[in-house]
Amino acid sequence: MIKKALTICLIASVLMSFTNTGDSKKPLKKAHRIHQKCLTVDTHCDTPMLMIKPGFSVRDEHKASKSRVDLPRMKSGGLDAMFFAVYTGQKPRNDENYNKTCKLANQMLDSIHAMLNKDSDLATLALKADDLARIEKTGKRAIYIGMENGFPLAKDISRVEEFYKRGVRYITLCHSYHNDICDSSSDGKPAEHNGVSEFGKQVIAEMNRLGIMIDVSHASDKSFFDAVELSKTPIIASHSSVRAIAKNDRNLTDEMIQKLAEKGGVIQICLLDAYLKEPDTTTFQYTEVKRLRKFYRANSDKLNDKEKEALFQEWDGLKAKDLKNMPGVKELVDHIDHVKNLAGIDYVGIGSDFDGGGGLRDCADVSQFPNITLELVRRGYSEKEIRKIWGGNLLRVFREVENQAEKPKSVHHLANN
Repeated sequence: MIKKALTICLIASVLMSFTNTGDSKKPLKKAHRIHQKCLTVDTHCDTPMLMIKPGFSVRDEHKASKSRVDLPRMKSGGLDAMFFAVYTGQKPRNDENYNKTCKLANQMLDSIHAMLNKDSDLATLALKADDLARIEKTGKRAIYIGMENGFPLAKDISRVEEFYKRGVRYITLCHSYHNDICDSSSDGKPAEHNGVSEFGKQVIAEMNRLGIMIDVSHASDKSFFDAVELSKTPIIASHSSVRAIAKNDRNLTDEMIQKLAEKGGVIQICLLDAYLKEPDTTTFQYTEVKRLRKFYRANSDKLNDKEKEALFQEWDGLKAKDLKNMPGVKELVDHIDHVKNLAGIDYVGIGSDFDGGGGLRDCADVSQFPNITLELVRRGYSEKEIRKIWGGNLLRVFREVENQAEKPKSVHHLANN
């Protein structure tokens, strides 16, 4: 009870710190009440990239300049569950890189499981949709696991089940480049598979069989439509936004959002600036960030950890200097509004991409998530709608994926076959 009261006080302090003194207290109180009652889920952070570095611990509270997700800030921001993404970048597709990338993915999984063992008083592994409600009652954070980029699967379909057994509950089919599963939205080269490959079809079928959510963030438009048609279950976009508002290939078009909704899926709006608001291309910061992005894409597989860290620090420094042009929660909720008006309230949620580029002017880390709830309240969203946005929609999809999975054979059946 004391822990719950402390969490409530922390949420209230976050809301107060980002509310003008002249504002009415009524929306603030309502937002505070609703946020503490929601089962809140963020479907994407890249924090495991930090967790494999010596000395980094999610048990410790960090500054947003160092990381954007840790257990203390999840608690103070009223975030009940986070999907930790096992992210691996793309490399030339050969046996050596397949093995190295698979090893890296397992290293990140090892770090997540080691953390959950070490910090079992603060966090618990979640494997099913209904685990969240049970874990939330204990006062701990629920940690789900996703995999960003299917590259570690190589061309071995058995690895889908291997990663499932290690806790992976969604797989982002690709990342910034075409892989063996499908074409990417960001690869500058011509489409390789014209959507989902033959191997990708096997992967989607296997994910359906096991009960792994199919994530189409980063997939090309054709790959998206292929995945929707091929999957027997609803699909998710774990960290994407609306292309009608911000013209970025990583975002979904209105047609894609409607198709996603028809299948019963959900788009988790991303907190990355370029996906929420089209940038001012005339600024020095934009030019330099574009240069760094181009350099990283061309050299990511050649850079060592120190070189990558220096590049990311330069990136963060450029963004910090351009804070006034950074989008905020109002721009984020514009995207939520658009999905609600286009397809309905049942098909939208939150996927921050924290520690992978996500972060807003007034929502720099997980501790500031209550500011999103406050903006939703100010726009007239009901408690029921806010509950759906903060996790209800995603959990509905998750349950459907679980329900459609192949049921384990009974002991009697196995004994007679």
